[in-house]
Amino acid sequence: MSENNTSAPAVAPAPEEIEAAMAANASDEMARLQSELAELKAKSADLADQFLRAKAEAENARRRAEEEIAKARKFGIEGFAESLLPVCDSLDAALALPNATAQQLREGSDATLRQLTAALERNKVVAINPPAGEKFNPNFHQAISVVPAEQESNTVVAVLQKGYVIAERILRPALVTVTAPK
Repeated sequence: MSENNTSAPAVAPAPEEIEAAMAANASDEMARLQSELAELKAKSADLADQFLRAKAEAENARRRAEEEIAKARKFGIEGFAESLLPVCDSLDAALALPNATAQQLREGSDATLRQLTAALERNKVVAINPPAGEKFNPNFHQAISVVPAEQESNTVVAVLQKGYVIAERILRPALVTVTAPK
């Protein structure tokens, strides 16, 4: 080995230096952790705020929906009632005629019935009035009596009372007479 290659012996750091380095590292770590804690607290506060806002919004939506349902229940038949007002007006006008003839009453009654039928149809209330010979359908017809006939069995002979359907839901089945089985 050559003599000009002198290496200084490694000097061990003093205990004070080690302690100072550890304190500096601990201080840096503490600052990092405090910064991270502050970020997490801010994020937590933001999420809590978002949660409270979402909860309040959901509650408001629920309350508005309940109010709409209450209004629909209260005023749901308003359109139907409005379509019946001309029928009431026609009946009032007919009753106001002191010396109406039978012919005038008949014509007024026919016109009023047309108004009523139109009002019902506008509101999706449709009459069930099966013609004679139509096959009996227990979903739309109610047999009141059975009579012997030359027609095929279980067919409508006569309608005793019209039935009504509202938007494909039976309000009242048609009361019918049907043919007896042969």
